[in-house]
Amino acid sequence: MAEDPSKCIKEFWAELPRTDEDFLGAIRDWKNVQIAVDDDTVWLKGFTEEQAISADIQQLPNFMLYELRDGLLFKKEALVPSKKMRTALLWSAIDKALRLTFPASNNNYFGISEKVEVRLKPGDEEYPAVALLSIITEIKDSIPAQPNFKLENIEWTVIGDKALFLGTPLLSLPGKTYWTRDGHLLPAGFDFEFKNLSSLLQQQYDKDLDKWLLWNEDGTYLPVKKDDFRKLSVSSFRLTEKTKEWI
Repeated sequence: MAEDPSKCIKEFWAELPRTDEDFLGAIRDWKNVQIAVDDDTVWLKGFTEEQAISADIQQLPNFMLYELRDGLLFKKEALVPSKKMRTALLWSAIDKALRLTFPASNNNYFGISEKVEVRLKPGDEEYPAVALLSIITEIKDSIPAQPNFKLENIEWTVIGDKALFLGTPLLSLPGKTYWTRDGHLLPAGFDFEFKNLSSLLQQQYDKDLDKWLLWNEDGTYLPVKKDDFRKLSVSSFRLTEKTKEWI
């Protein structure tokens, strides 16, 4: 008689000290995960197998993952259980239970207890690039050589000695590319350490939705007003050449 496939599905639990609960912001958008609190411990359950081995889990400090078998909690690949399953816990969806707020005075920090610094890290997913930041002296001869159809869907502005191009398809020019989420321009290949805070950062720093927030890998950002962008054309680029000192 064939074995019931449902009996092969692994159920994962986890625990960590309440003193480290701030770090759970990294997985707050995993809506399938549930959370409960028992004295000084935070309990979690409902992880998929993919989530259980993800980098987001591995980076959490003092995080202990278990596999639930017959009411007992086993550490990874352990043959002997570590403890019994906790009962009488009040479970809630993790995205509902963790209420993230911004501190009133410190613009560089946010989180459950205002202890988590805004950081970017290499992302797990690849997103299409929508912006390009180029040093103007390196591209000044390339713009006039571009056919008009490649320029017509691009807007641009000047930031110091650089040009920020916005639009797709991007021009084939040297420079640094960015992708977008919630009004942020993030370096290609990077994402916020706590992905779910993207919209909250926008609410904090761009309530009127009139700016692009251009981020660096070190977690700093530059607000760029959307009104500063203009349509890219050979004439607008040459006009800028005549008025800037870097030419």
